[in-house]
Amino acid sequence: MLDRKVYLVKERVAVLKLTDTYDIHDAATGETLGTAAENVSGLIKVMRLLVSKRLLPTTVDVKGKDGRLVMSITRTGLLRSTVTVQNARGQGLGSFKSKLLSIGGHFFVHDTAGRQVAEVKGDWKGWNFRFTTLDGTALGQVTRKWGGIGRELFTSADNYVIALDEKAELPPETSALLIAAGLAIDIVYKEQ
Repeated sequence: MLDRKVYLVKERVAVLKLTDTYDIHDAATGETLGTAAENVSGLIKVMRLLVSKRLLPTTVDVKGKDGRLVMSITRTGLLRSTVTVQNARGQGLGSFKSKLLSIGGHFFVHDTAGRQVAEVKGDWKGWNFRFTTLDGTALGQVTRKWGGIGRELFTSADNYVIALDEKAELPPETSALLIAAGLAIDIVYKEQ
């Protein structure tokens, strides 16, 4: 699942949803690669009826099409969210820390030792995000995809294209962090 260069992440549409589920596809072929689903307690689900999802902790489990866990993404924090990413064995891959005040969204990417190694920066409208190293080298981008008039007007479900830079030879851990960034953008900044 982590060997692709371009992914399409589609949030599933539901009438009343207390948890979010995303389908992850190969953007070139349309092949389903896996799913990402929130895994939260019953108490958190009840609290979501009263409090914005953005203020509550959440865990998103990313699974391959065979149903096996690929990675977990966990968000904590209120004003300044921290998102940690772990592989299937529970080992840390890295984390994102949101910038306190940002137009469009901005994450600092940290390695497992806590050192800042990259950034995810959004544009002014919060639809396009660049994943770059500290010196500005592009690693990839996350772009919100138009879902059509009906989907845009009547649902809050979003689609994102996650693209690794074609020239960059990146390890699977970086692919995992970029997919996690695409999901974190939605669960941290966009969900109501």
